[in-house]
Amino acid sequence: MSTTIVIKDLVKSYPAIAPAPGSPPTTTAVDRVSLTINAGELFFLLGPSGCGKTTLLRMIAGFIEPTGGTIVFQTADGASNDVTFLPAEKRDTGMVFQSYALWPHMTVAQNVAFGLEVRKIPVGERESRVREALAAVRMEQYAQRKPNQLSGGQQQRIALARAIVVKPRVLLLDEPLSNLDAKLRIELRSEIRRVCKTSGITTVYVTHDQKEALSMADRIAIMRSGNIVQLGTPTGLYQTPTERFVAEFLGETNIIEGQVLSAGQHVVVSTPFGQLASENASKCPVEVSATVLVSLRHECVRLAKGPGTNAISATVKDSVYLGEIAQVELAKESQTISLSILNPRGELPAVGSQAWCEIDPRDVILMPKR
Repeated sequence: MSTTIVIKDLVKSYPAIAPAPGSPPTTTAVDRVSLTINAGELFFLLGPSGCGKTTLLRMIAGFIEPTGGTIVFQTADGASNDVTFLPAEKRDTGMVFQSYALWPHMTVAQNVAFGLEVRKIPVGERESRVREALAAVRMEQYAQRKPNQLSGGQQQRIALARAIVVKPRVLLLDEPLSNLDAKLRIELRSEIRRVCKTSGITTVYVTHDQKEALSMADRIAIMRSGNIVQLGTPTGLYQTPTERFVAEFLGETNIIEGQVLSAGQHVVVSTPFGQLASENASKCPVEVSATVLVSLRHECVRLAKGPGTNAISATVKDSVYLGEIAQVELAKESQTISLSILNPRGELPAVGSQAWCEIDPRDVILMPKR
């Protein structure tokens, strides 16, 4: 039965090490976080190192006790279980670590069966569930091998099978792909999502990899300094960030300052590159004369043949060919703007030449300046 996780005002503070005079005596890793993770959801905690995402995950797992707040597991039938201070072994959660944590002297099947043995599951059922878990991660043919006979990606699949075989209420993954090479990480993204969604287990996944989160998550909470900065779907967060940190953390973007000339359904902003119309101001209430930040994603800025809607004229400062894309940097006075050309053909604009580019008003993202 899928579980909903309800987190309310969760806090974790630590005593400060040799605090300077006048500074707080404690360091807050998680600061009054409130969050509901829906049943069966693949939910990501995303943020830079030190933002508090792993601390939050470990409090859900029961490895760390909160300083304040509550964590409640709710089932579909309405039953609630306050697990805030419940020991980890009594929470019925499965954990997949960054380091695979497999027993080297055991076979793959024995590693996967370990949690079932602890739970005193009968041998017949245990063997059946191990086969099912290995089939789910497509590793059944490796059941009798030892972990040191497997690649890193195969070992991580086994760690996932070991976590799901016990049929936990909640599955927790702490940067499970960070030790793998880039190509293997991409391959395993879809596999992990498939396993999690097929099993229906509520899953919380911690990562600092933006592409990983965008490609796998149902929803994402972006964290900074112990707080959730913005919460939403991958598409919503990428296309409509509410502040500069989110826009820059979730991909390459140009941030320029502008002043609102007209408000309403269609907003017009004066910028160093000229006037830009925006149809993406829903999350940023604007008033005439207000100063705002304008985010222009690199892939949304396109080279143009001449003046047009939201056209920008500037001098080519640099251009770099990278195969599948080319990056072009344009400058106007002291300001620069970058754009990406997908599948570039022919010659790139020459450095020092004048070039036009344009951007769809739907891709002109307005954010408050703060």
